Amino acid sequence: MTKPTDSGRRRFLTRSLMAGGATLLAGCDALTRSDAMSKLFDASSALTQQAQRLLASRQSLAREFTPADIAPTFRANGTTNPDEEDYRKLAEGGFRDWRLEIGGLVDKPQALSLDELKTMPARTQITRHDCVEGWSCIGQWKGVVLGDLLDRVGVRDQARFVVFHCADRYRGGDAYYESLDMLEAYHPQTQLAYALNGADLPIANGAPLRLRAERQLGYKMAKYVMRIELVESFTHIGRGRGGYWEDRGYNWWAGI
Repeated sequence: MTKPTDSGRRRFLTRSLMAGGATLLAGCDALTRSDAMSKLFDASSALTQQAQRLLASRQSLAREFTPADIAPTFRANGTTNPDEEDYRKLAEGGFRDWRLEIGGLVDKPQALSLDELKTMPARTQITRHDCVEGWSCIGQWKGVVLGDLLDRVGVRDQARFVVFHCADRYRGGDAYYESLDMLEAYHPQTQLAYALNGADLPIANGAPLRLRAERQLGYKMAKYVMRIELVESFTHIGRGRGGYWEDRGYNWWAGI
């Protein structure tokens, strides 16, 4: 019997997690979180996270592709044109007045313009976006490495999570947000992207700034990022599960 490779194991875990996530997606709006179901989701998430990190090192990279692999059009998912008034005004002004606020458990809170972010060292990567609905798409992303940005503001020892607050309210509901732990936040491929396929990030894909966490499924990659908050716990944010979809039953850990 042939011994499975690490990449083969990762593909198996990815397919299993995506299959489970697609089932959740079909009923996410009507999902009721009983105590029993909460414990089941939490146990499943913990096992998935432990398995992924056993198979991958702290710095192992998601696969990167060639320019020939880039999709002609990168598929947009979730909200594609936020209708919140503040966001619309920023978009109409070409995001010149937009600022990325960074605060919480940091030594030097900051508010950075898009131009300021573009003066920082950038990373360009061609990666595949894997959606929990079952589709994938390859695109080229350029942006600021999140770890560099965190070093700039000085992360305090108590911080355990990075929370991304977004401009959109999915289907007019709660404000969208997501979170990563510090290990994923400092991964070299985790970036805040402002360009897609050699051009400014389109609104449909999250302009002016979106998260790319290449070892995670697509629902973790928050679009329309407005504010970053370093926290010890996210129990006080949203419904306390660490993200918009997690609040509705998804696993917080979505590693692939």
